[in-house]
Amino acid sequence: MSTVIETVAPKRLGTGFRWLLASSWLNNLGDGISIAAGPLLVASLTHSAFLIASAALLQWLPPLVFGLWAGVLSDRLDRRLLVVTADLIRAGLVVMLSLTIITGAVSVSLVLGTLFVLGSLDVFGTNATSTLLPMLVHRDDLAIANSRIQVGMITLNQLGGAPIGAALFAAGHASPFVTEAALVAAGALLVARVALPRYVREDEPKPVWHEIAEGVRWVRHHAAVRTLVLTIFTFNITFGAAWSVLVLYASRRLDLGAVGFGLITTMSAAGGLLGTLSYGWIIRRVSLGNIMRVGLIIETLTHLGLALATTPWVAMPIFFVFGAHAFIWGTTSITVRQRAVPTGLQGRVTSVNTVGTFGGLVIGSSIGGGLAERYGVTAPFWFAFAGSAIFLVVIWAQLRHIAHDESVPVAA
Repeated sequence: MSTVIETVAPKRLGTGFRWLLASSWLNNLGDGISIAAGPLLVASLTHSAFLIASAALLQWLPPLVFGLWAGVLSDRLDRRLLVVTADLIRAGLVVMLSLTIITGAVSVSLVLGTLFVLGSLDVFGTNATSTLLPMLVHRDDLAIANSRIQVGMITLNQLGGAPIGAALFAAGHASPFVTEAALVAAGALLVARVALPRYVREDEPKPVWHEIAEGVRWVRHHAAVRTLVLTIFTFNITFGAAWSVLVLYASRRLDLGAVGFGLITTMSAAGGLLGTLSYGWIIRRVSLGNIMRVGLIIETLTHLGLALATTPWVAMPIFFVFGAHAFIWGTTSITVRQRAVPTGLQGRVTSVNTVGTFGGLVIGSSIGGGLAERYGVTAPFWFAFAGSAIFLVVIWAQLRHIAHDESVPVAA
């Protein structure tokens, strides 16, 4: 067992990292269960494509609304306490939602409102969590540490969580949410055991808007991070349009049931594992700018392939390839950002990236729901293909900034 632990979480990364990793994996399993169960619950209560897309919108809207504020709080307050508090409240709300399902009092409006509140709490917890890793792990080990966290996300959130969530939902609509609450609460207790190094902020806190502006200015003047934020914003508009109606696409286009919908995420996760295994080999041979260029070409072609696909046998390999791209992109993006940003600005710069990420998703999901309602379930995918192709041409030259003068360490 000790050998397995050493392989997964090397001792040099510290005990604090091991607690953080265990918490992350538990949370990822809980989130993976809800990834499948949440859309299935909404779809069981309404047949409206607009309302189903709204579920995704209300989960993606909070980071856009509260993201910048969350960054300021992470840079001002006890980051560990923020994570624990947010996760415990989330667990309590999920328990309350479960009770409404069990008693039959659940409604579409209640579910959508709960999703918004849960998403809002998650904004503050996730932002604070993202600042803990650079405080615990040496910068040269950040790629390794991030890859371990990403492996947990792939295997537990996607490979395990999604099909488990779909199966639990099929067995009883409240079951996946009770399970999620227990996992999130356990994750919060593990984070509480993390011992952070003492950090004293050198400058005096300024008015909130001044601190937000400081984070925005830093991003604007750092070419690599600025390009990452711009890229994720533009491509998440198209991604959000297509993925906001994925549950409808799975049932109406691919004729998949609840468990089949969960398998979509499983295929993406399997591709992510391939990305995990090949990540070190890739970054030793390919520049970061070219990794991003190839990845965005793959994402553009993914939308085209899904728009044309009519059977799971065609769609599933596409989800597999997309999963590999998503892991490689995500790991590189996070590592570049964490290595570049000073400790005192980690929360605020992360929040700028979060606003870019979810701003694109919110815009995209609102477009996707309307297109599916009026033109059919494949319309958002055609929009995503055309929009991604245009964005790729526009942003192509800017991607050279990703290949900045600091190489990213190879994940081992």
